[in-house]
Amino acid sequence: MTNQDRFHSLDAVRGFALMLALALLFVAGVAFGADVDGKWDGIWKIPGMEIPVSYTFKADGAALTGTSSGPENTTIPIKDGKIDGNKISFTVPINFNGQEVKMEYKGVVSPDKIVLTLDMMGQPTEIVLKKTK
Repeated sequence: MTNQDRFHSLDAVRGFALMLALALLFVAGVAFGADVDGKWDGIWKIPGMEIPVSYTFKADGAALTGTSSGPENTTIPIKDGKIDGNKISFTVPINFNGQEVKMEYKGVVSPDKIVLTLDMMGQPTEIVLKKTK
């Protein structure tokens, strides 16, 4: 075997090792993704109002389920929930003057808070949630 053949063989081994390491990091990221399970509370601040909100989340792999509740303690199941590492997304369908409106959420989970961006009819607002249970 020539030195050039050894060099190419070593490159192939390094390439395989790099791909294996990246795959393991991806699997670890999915397995040890965001810990969203439990109850999270926050305040939705809109001009002239502060509305207390609460969310209860349950992770099942990459799927996110749970409920949303507002100031009148009405509970609405979340829909289309997804988890990708420390990122979550979901929708909450509400009835607004007889029409269903989807409130679309995207968030980043950290150990002590979730920062959600709520997009409702093209108007994004931020909600910071703290884990309560």
